[in-house]
Amino acid sequence: MSNPLGALLRRRLDDWSVEPPNQTLAVLQRPIWNLLCDYYFRLEVDGWERLPDGPCLLVGVHSGAALTMDSWTFVYAWWRRFGTDRVLHGTAHDILMATPGLGDYFRAMGVVPASRKSVTAGLAAGHDVMVWPGGEQDSMRSWTRRDDATLAGRRGFVRQALRSQVPIVPVASVGGHDTVFVVSEGRWLAKLGGLGSKLRAATAPLVVGPPFGIALETIPMHLPLPAKIRTEILDPVFLEGDADRENDEEYVEKIYDQIEATLQAGMDGLAAKRTLPVFF
Repeated sequence: MSNPLGALLRRRLDDWSVEPPNQTLAVLQRPIWNLLCDYYFRLEVDGWERLPDGPCLLVGVHSGAALTMDSWTFVYAWWRRFGTDRVLHGTAHDILMATPGLGDYFRAMGVVPASRKSVTAGLAAGHDVMVWPGGEQDSMRSWTRRDDATLAGRRGFVRQALRSQVPIVPVASVGGHDTVFVVSEGRWLAKLGGLGSKLRAATAPLVVGPPFGIALETIPMHLPLPAKIRTEILDPVFLEGDADRENDEEYVEKIYDQIEATLQAGMDGLAAKRTLPVFF
C-alpha cells in the first residue's frame, strides 16, 4: 500500500537547489538579524582570514536544542560579510526541510538537505557548504556538556571532502548552549518512543527555558535566552590523495580524530573567555 504522507515528504526533500539565498528576503530581514547578532547574542566571529580561496566544507558544532542560534548567527554573519560574492549553504535535517513553512524558509535562505547529493552539488557549484555531523545528538546534548565537541562518530564529512576534493574548515563555537538549559538528553525516552526509526533521533530532551519553564523538546518549545555567542573559524585541513581515498578507513579515521580534536581545542579556548553563562 502506498504511503501518501511519505511520498509528500520525499517530494519536499527533493525540492532544493544550490542557488544563492533569496536576496530580497535576506535584505528585508536584515534589521532583525542585525539586532539579534549585535545586541541580543552579541555575536563575535573571528578567523575570517583563515578561509581558503576556493570552496570548502565547513564542519561545526551547533547548540541550543531545537533552535541552534549559533549556526544561524554564523550563516547570517557569512552573508553579511560576503553577500553573493561567496555563497554558503547551511544544511538541515530531513524533518526540518520537509516541514511546511519552515522548510520553505530554509530553502529561500540557501539551506540544503544534509545529504550526500545536495552537499556534493553545492560544492560542485563552487559554493561553500557547512555541515554539523553531530546532528541532534550535538544540538540536544546536556547543558553540563555544553563545551564538548560532539560529532557522534559520523565520518561522512571526511569522505565527502575527499570525494569533492575540497579542504575541511573546522568552526568552533560556544554560547549557543546557554540559550536554553538541556537538563536531560532523554535518550531512554527516545528509545522507548521509537524515535530512532521514526525521526532518526536518539534524544528526546527535557529543557528549561521560557515560556513554558520545563518542556519536552522535539520541536522548538522555548525562546532563546540572550547568551553571548563566540565563534571562530579555525585553520583549514587540506586532505591528501584523490577521491578514492574515501575508502581508506585508517586515513578517514585519522582526519576525523584531527577535526574533532581541533574543534575541542577551539571550543576550550572560546569557553575560557566566558565569565558567566548566558550573559557573558
